Amino acid sequence: MSLIGNILWILLGGGIFLFLEYLIGGLVLCLTIIGIPFGLQVIKLAFLSLLPFGKEITHSKPTPGILSVIMNIIWILCGGIYIAATHLIFGILCAITIIGIPFAKQHIKLAVLSLTPFGYTYR
Repeated sequence: MSLIGNILWILLGGGIFLFLEYLIGGLVLCLTIIGIPFGLQVIKLAFLSLLPFGKEITHSKPTPGILSVIMNIIWILCGGIYIAATHLIFGILCAITIIGIPFAKQHIKLAVLSLTPFGYTYR
């Protein structure tokens, strides 16, 4: 079922556009030494946004470390809240129709991860 969902996500849900946007943004962030940790998180978001069905988001540790908290605060202040808001808006728009509810769930999952990407893993 996740294979069908991922194919529909790429074709109808805008998954390929999300992937390209996140990938380009991550590569641009990796151009500077300071931006490398942020760029790596954005590249992780790119691959999750390409094939989100069948993936679970979990904490990498039971309690996030202080470095993860600091990096998440910097991330939120520098634009993470706008990315999460965009996913939330698209999630609401997808949830209007019954067919779009699975896509809305994936946008909400991406919104959570795009708000605070440090300290999470997905599989």
